[in-house]
Amino acid sequence: MNTYIEDKREISVLGNYDVLVLGGGPAGVSAAVTAGRLGAKTMLIEQLGNVGGMSTTGLMSHWTGNTKGGIYEEIIKRSVSMEEEEYVHTNKSSRQTINPENLKTIYLQMLEEANVHIRLYTFASEVIMEDNRLKGVIVESKSGREAIMAKVVIDGTGDGDIAFQAGVDFVKGREEDGLMQPATLMFKIAGVDYSKAVFPGKFEDHLMIPKGDIQKLGEDSLPFPAGHVLLYRTSLPGVVTCNMTNVLEIDGTNVDDLVRATIQCRKQMQPIVDFLRNNVSGYEKCYVISSADLIGIRETRHFKGLYTINEKDIEEGRIFDDWVVSKAHFNFDVHNISGSGLDKTGAQDTFKQKKGYTIPYRCFIPEKIDGLLLSGRNISGTHLAHSNFRAMPICANMGQAVGIAAYIAARENGLPRDVDVKEIQEILKDQGCVK
Repeated sequence: MNTYIEDKREISVLGNYDVLVLGGGPAGVSAAVTAGRLGAKTMLIEQLGNVGGMSTTGLMSHWTGNTKGGIYEEIIKRSVSMEEEEYVHTNKSSRQTINPENLKTIYLQMLEEANVHIRLYTFASEVIMEDNRLKGVIVESKSGREAIMAKVVIDGTGDGDIAFQAGVDFVKGREEDGLMQPATLMFKIAGVDYSKAVFPGKFEDHLMIPKGDIQKLGEDSLPFPAGHVLLYRTSLPGVVTCNMTNVLEIDGTNVDDLVRATIQCRKQMQPIVDFLRNNVSGYEKCYVISSADLIGIRETRHFKGLYTINEKDIEEGRIFDDWVVSKAHFNFDVHNISGSGLDKTGAQDTFKQKKGYTIPYRCFIPEKIDGLLLSGRNISGTHLAHSNFRAMPICANMGQAVGIAAYIAARENGLPRDVDVKEIQEILKDQGCVK
């Protein structure tokens, strides 16, 4: 038997909300906090037991990329304040270094302060549609199967799971062949002597150590497709974050691929530790102390919006009339689709555009589906542009922008596509974001 027909059944409606945010990563948390602060009745749904996504459960080492102003700056300031209160900084870690345990608490504090109804351990599985308008979602949890209705839904799930269910058109991966960036399982090691240790932070960091070029040594010694050496300071004594596991041809929307990626990355962890112990000064006594509970998926669906931001927009630092994210800055961080290191299409040290760019509101509005806003790496953009705007600071400020838009649409009982972008911009300016 290849199919099974489910019985129809009545399920309870958990609530009716102005704004429903799906996904508790930086984009989702920022959207929920912003909408809640403006007075919208807001709920955040997260399938894991903590908020933060890759920035916390995924053990991301630091906030890569940058923006100026807005909620990202608030998150950084609150993080630095907590670090100063609880830890003595001896590792010369930057203000962008992430302590994931502290950041989980900060996110939850911000959500509670904004009166957001938080629902963890809950998976959004189906959509409730009325013609081409999304009216709510079906969720599954320990409490059973429930419905949640909302005036506006924000999809901050990364892969755009609800946008997919709602029928929003998309391109998966690279336009010409559908291939996607490799996956990574982040992990932390302890026992590192910081007085001797090196911290190569980019693929182009060809540091010379006694045994040779650290990147060449990694490529020659580590099991393929691992091979690059990326090591980051933390705010804790002797602890380093490793961004070195690597697995190719993974579709983050396929559960079997997620399992395969997790297993393959875990198999690479001990060889990476052995490599560091045997080759890199300061790491002779290092050992694994923690690993991410969330596999790092960099790329899946690129949804079709009213505008698709492209690499030329970013290279030129374009300022759109309908900007809602401003002063975004990163590089073309394309991890090698066929091996380790930087892909031939990527640009880190060679990326020359330093002034930043804007993202237009149209990128967040699905072309054909109403009642829904995109937020995070799933917005309407090309493969190469995505490698830039997927950086977490930019995603956080995306969330701020769509949180404002959702609040306005809900207030007016209207559609996100009909919101006056000038009002979004005025509120953003009041919140510290200027073009």
